Amino acid sequence: MTQDASSPRTDALAQDFVAFAVDAGVLRFGEFKTKAGRLSPYFFNAGLFDDGAKLGRLAQFYAQRLLASGLEFDMLFGPAYKGITLAAAVSIELARLGKNVPYAYNRKEAKDHGEGGTLVGAPVQGRVLIIDDVISAGTSVRESISMIQAAGATPCGVTIALDRQEKASENGVDAPHSAVQFVQRELGLSVVAIATLTDLLAYLQGQSDPRLSSSLPAVQAYRERYGVCT
Repeated sequence: MTQDASSPRTDALAQDFVAFAVDAGVLRFGEFKTKAGRLSPYFFNAGLFDDGAKLGRLAQFYAQRLLASGLEFDMLFGPAYKGITLAAAVSIELARLGKNVPYAYNRKEAKDHGEGGTLVGAPVQGRVLIIDDVISAGTSVRESISMIQAAGATPCGVTIALDRQEKASENGVDAPHSAVQFVQRELGLSVVAIATLTDLLAYLQGQSDPRLSSSLPAVQAYRERYGVCT
């Protein structure tokens, strides 16, 4: 069963973010193959927030959503690789807004000289918020949880840019839950997303530009086939 998309619930911050992602060329429409082998009518590539202006604006969206969420955290942790840039940028924006928190990130390979180890940045301690672009399978989150707990700290949540709200794929089989729901229900972490597929549908429904509105049926059909109840 999927959520009724005829009148999707959304908010101004999410709508502004979707519009920004489309304008920046980060959110595109067409036909794209996902890691799960599905043909998706849209593609979100956070790696294309690739200049100072776009990265700074992205950080504003993360920071505003986090502060509005009420989630309590003491520091940010960015899993390599995309999470590294996100943790740094969002910590700067949070400080600008009056919440100055440290951040850390991991290396893919341990360093055997200098400070050594796999963790870089501030000491990992207290309530640690993991930051990434999306949650595809939850693998990165599980790895981050292990590193945070090994350091003696407590993972308290995950923040992402976009929640695709679609069924996870496990060994090639569609699961009844999404990767985000797995993190929430099985790993016990809160997930704060700037926007969701529901918000994307609302954005397309409000478009007068036929280049965008023409993508609505395909996105709705994808949601009907792969969407999860939220």
